[in-house]
Amino acid sequence: MSHVVHRPTQPPETLQELYAPIRTELDDVEQVLRDELSSRYPVVDQLVKHGFRLGGKRMRPALLILSGKACGGLSRDHVPLAAATELIHTATLIHDDVLDEAALRRHRDTVNARWDNEASILLGDYLLARAICLASSVDDPFACRAIGQAAKSMCEGELRQVIGRGNYALAEQDYLDIIAGKTAALCACCCRLGAYYAGAAVEQQEALSRFGQSLGVAFQIADDLLDLLGDEATTGKSLGSDLAKQKSTLPLIRMLSQLSAGGRDEVMRILAGSDNHYAAALEPWFERTDAVSYTRTKAGEFVRQAASELAVLPPNAARDQLARLTEFVVNRRH
Repeated sequence: MSHVVHRPTQPPETLQELYAPIRTELDDVEQVLRDELSSRYPVVDQLVKHGFRLGGKRMRPALLILSGKACGGLSRDHVPLAAATELIHTATLIHDDVLDEAALRRHRDTVNARWDNEASILLGDYLLARAICLASSVDDPFACRAIGQAAKSMCEGELRQVIGRGNYALAEQDYLDIIAGKTAALCACCCRLGAYYAGAAVEQQEALSRFGQSLGVAFQIADDLLDLLGDEATTGKSLGSDLAKQKSTLPLIRMLSQLSAGGRDEVMRILAGSDNHYAAALEPWFERTDAVSYTRTKAGEFVRQAASELAVLPPNAARDQLARLTEFVVNRRH
């Protein structure tokens, strides 16, 4: 078995390029999602179809499909489970938009901006219900248990972050533990499900779960950096919510650790303000430290860890695509 995993020198420009080898399977996932995201009640149908358009990058379904292919092949269970994980992810995005008071996602109005918070919460619950139905359609109960455990970790991570708002003394390891739950747990679950339903050996299942975990942590670190430095016209979503909602993310944690007591006091005064221009006010302070480069380096460390887990897999195109996905995560701009 080869222990060298292909890692390209240039990341793919788009996810479409990266997903090309599994386009047929992802199209099947899209069809399942279209079938699930419909209702005979016009007002509900309008809401769920808008939620469908706000969905993510389909990274979770891609992880599940690629993991299955990397372990030998797909079964009839892979597509409905991939759709279920995307429904869960989309539900969390809609709920997150309420928590963050976000108005824009994927260049469209969020549900809470177009309707209201109540509709957003109920729509997220509707998507979770549809995900449960899909997952339970698989005869083997393994999927429901794995998804349930991931959902528990996601909720714990989100609760820790919400309750910890304004805690600017948050340690880096605590931050990493939080995002390991709220973001990485579902990525790890997708990879584990893909491997399990391909009949992979336990060693491969565990390695792919660790791959998804490390990849998910890297993805969230990169996302937190984008929230600070990104451009809304490029990302297509509301930015700056982490500072506005008093979330301690890695760039801020690192910056504060590099400042003198006087500097930290000044930053605390800025964060305690109410003019909502935190990013601009803090930019000079970030420039005085290595916070941005440190954060990028940390994301890189996690993707390298993720890529190393692929060595237990036989050489094949799907394994190479998983390796390429690690490159996309740390180089993306949206």
